[in-house]
Amino acid sequence: MNSDVLEGKKMIQAAVDARDHELRELSLKIHRNPELSFQEYQAMEWLTEPLEKAGFTIEKGISNLETSFRATWKGQPGGPTVAILAEYDALKGLGHGCGHNIIGTSAVGAALALKAAHPNLQGEIVVLGTPAEEEGGGKILMVQDGVFDDVDVAMMCHPQKQSMVLRGGLACVDAIFKFYGKSAHASSAPEKGISALDAVINTFVTVNSLRQFFKDDVRIHGIITKGGEATNVVPDYCEAEFLLRAETVDELNIVRNKVYAAARHTTEAVGAKLEIIEGLVYAERNNNKKLASLFKENLELLGEEVIEPPKKGGIGSSDIGNVGQVTATIHPYIKITDDATTHTPEFVEAAKSENGMQGLNKAAKALAMTAYDVCCNPAHFQAIRNEFEEWKKKKQSK
Repeated sequence: MNSDVLEGKKMIQAAVDARDHELRELSLKIHRNPELSFQEYQAMEWLTEPLEKAGFTIEKGISNLETSFRATWKGQPGGPTVAILAEYDALKGLGHGCGHNIIGTSAVGAALALKAAHPNLQGEIVVLGTPAEEEGGGKILMVQDGVFDDVDVAMMCHPQKQSMVLRGGLACVDAIFKFYGKSAHASSAPEKGISALDAVINTFVTVNSLRQFFKDDVRIHGIITKGGEATNVVPDYCEAEFLLRAETVDELNIVRNKVYAAARHTTEAVGAKLEIIEGLVYAERNNNKKLASLFKENLELLGEEVIEPPKKGGIGSSDIGNVGQVTATIHPYIKITDDATTHTPEFVEAAKSENGMQGLNKAAKALAMTAYDVCCNPAHFQAIRNEFEEWKKKKQSK
């Protein structure tokens, strides 16, 4: 790394540090006021306020998503368009157990620092507020609406218990199963009833029997959300929710077909009817290795130890996978805890801890420095885009 680049990155680090108190307060305010998917009205306002003050052009409610936003700073012409993605939705009944308060704030902090440190940067920096990562898939809707069509590079940084840059993500889809039967007195006239609950229970049994015939990476999670009203009434309506995961969207389609067929057949076997309402499909993650290597170098420049992700297991799903299908994308992780795992009460605490705030600081710096690399080094940018275009060609030829 030459001295000019190193000096440029030191300026970015200093700009983040100058805003450290402001960023902490913003992150903790979002943490104290968790909002569920598609309801992140306060978080959207809080995240856009400092960007607007810094001269970013703000657009709210893009892609018909009321809690989405786009904040744009156009530097000198001729450079790439780099999108830094903000997530800020919380988990039902838990709060910020995935650290999205850190994700959203680090994106804002990176953009603010980059503009302050390098006002003549060649390129365009866009902070994209992407709601409903946990439930709904805001990024999927934004991809479908063409929001990423003019984006050359997209990135974000997620808190975790290790710092990693190439962790994968499974394709997934959620579905609500609605079972319709016929009510009757469970004791005096059971023969007149059709139990929607039996259809639910048989579905779970049948789906469980399929597990041995799926690949090791397949995950099936299900809960009963409505199981009847009274023990002495044959339930005429019940509900269950399922979340299906597989290595790729193509593999997920195989899983979906088998699970849905099993549910339909077992429901018909007891005389009930089934309606399946399916959510959006989250695609598998496509990490750009060149872009990830730049992010790793910047984390290491900050003194952060970056580990290799597990070769098997230990991964979830995110709508960032859909972004990676249309442009060069990374989804790295910053360590904020030694042992707490995401989606737990312990991680809620980690997301507001001192370690969490230090992770926020490093994430903002690494995001900004990586954007700086992309904008200031044409060779880096070309290598990133070449890798993505080559991946796209291989995918289309399959």
